[in-house]
Amino acid sequence: MLFSSEKALQRINSELLLLEFGNRPAELYEPLYYIFSLGGKRLRPLLTLMACQLYEENFEKSLKPALAIEVFHNFSLIHDDIMDQANVRRGKPTVHTKWDIPTAILSGDVALVEAYKLIMEVDENLKTKAFSLFSKTAKEVCEGQQLDMLFEKRQQVSVAEYMEMIRLKTAVLLGFSLQIGALVGGASEEEASKLRSFGENIGLAFQVKDDFLDAYGQASKIGKTIGGDIVANKKTYLYTKAMELADDKTAKELGAIFENQKLAVDDKVKTVMAIYDQLQIEKETKILMEELYVRAVKNLSGLSPGIMKIAKLKAFADELMGREH
Repeated sequence: MLFSSEKALQRINSELLLLEFGNRPAELYEPLYYIFSLGGKRLRPLLTLMACQLYEENFEKSLKPALAIEVFHNFSLIHDDIMDQANVRRGKPTVHTKWDIPTAILSGDVALVEAYKLIMEVDENLKTKAFSLFSKTAKEVCEGQQLDMLFEKRQQVSVAEYMEMIRLKTAVLLGFSLQIGALVGGASEEEASKLRSFGENIGLAFQVKDDFLDAYGQASKIGKTIGGDIVANKKTYLYTKAMELADDKTAKELGAIFENQKLAVDDKVKTVMAIYDQLQIEKETKILMEELYVRAVKNLSGLSPGIMKIAKLKAFADELMGREH
C-alpha cells in the first residue's frame, strides 16, 4: 500500500527541521533555518519518495536524496529571489530582504554544499550515478535561470525557446526527483528514465498552468492579483504564443505594451487580455497543457510496478492539472 502524501509530507518536513547546517557565524546559518521554516509544497521530495516506493516498500533509503533535492531547490529560490529582486517568498520577507544580499548569496552557497552532502548518502553502488545526474540537473537549472533573465531583455522569444527555458529551470528537477527515487528503490535505468520523462512533462505542464492561472484564474483562489505576469512584463507561454499567432500589427502592439513603463496597470492588463482573447490564447494554452499531460502519462504505461502502484503518480498528475492555484 502506497503511503499517503500527507504522512509523507509530515515526514519530509520533520526531517528538514532536523537538518543541522551549522551555528556559527549565526548570520550564515540562520537564513537557512528561516527559509525551511516557511514551508512549501515539497513536491520534489514527495515525488522522490513516491518513485522509490514503486519498487521498494520501505522508502527510508530515499529520504536523504529527497532532502538533497529540497535543499537544492531552496538554494535556487534564495538566489532567484536576489536576481528577481523579490521581496516576498511564501508571504514572508525573502532572505536577502530580511538580512542582505551578500549574506543571502553565502547562505545559498552553503545550501548547495549541503545538498551535495545529502545526495551522496545513497548506497555505494549508486554514488557515482547519483552525483553525475544531480550535477547535470543542477547545471541545467542554472542554465534555465540565465535564459529566463536574458528573455526579460528581449521582446522576441519564441514558443520553443520559452518551453526549453522552463524545461531547464523547472521541469528537469521534477524529473530528476522521480529518477533518483526510482533508482534508489531498485528500478532499472530504463524505467527510471521513463519516470524522469514523466516528471519533466508534468513539470512543463505545471509551469504552463501557472502562466494560465495568472491570466485566467480567480484572484481569490490563486491568492494574488490577476495579470501579475503582464504587469511584470514576463515572457510567459501566453505571451510567446500570442506573438507567434499575431499578425505584424498586433505583434508590434503587444510588444509596445510590454515595453511601456508608463501605462496604468489596469489598462495594461485589460489591453493585453483583449489581445489574448482575440488570438484565442486561453484555448491554445489548454490544448498545450493537455498535450503535455498525455505525453507525461504515456511514460507510465508498461512500468513493472503495475497499474495499481502507478495510479498514485497518475493521481498526482491529475491533481496538478486540475489545480486552481
